[in-house]
Amino acid sequence: MNGEVPNVKKWVILYPVYINSKKTIAEGRRICATKACENPTCDEIGDCCKFLNLPYHKEAEKAYPRDFMQRGRIA
Repeated sequence: MNGEVPNVKKWVILYPVYINSKKTIAEGRRICATKACENPTCDEIGDCCKFLNLPYHKEAEKAYPRDFMQRGRIA
């Protein structure tokens, strides 16, 4: 990236609820329950991105709009 700060606002956002097998589609799950994991955290998703050498930015203060108690997201 040549020392430039990436424009994180244009990245894809991933909330942990999107891949939580305990949630329903109405509650925000985006993938089928058989491929989802149980209660993922923002830190775990960040570790997976790091392992896969994907650029990511962890935003721990952000909350999922439908459930404001669900804190954190990955951009």
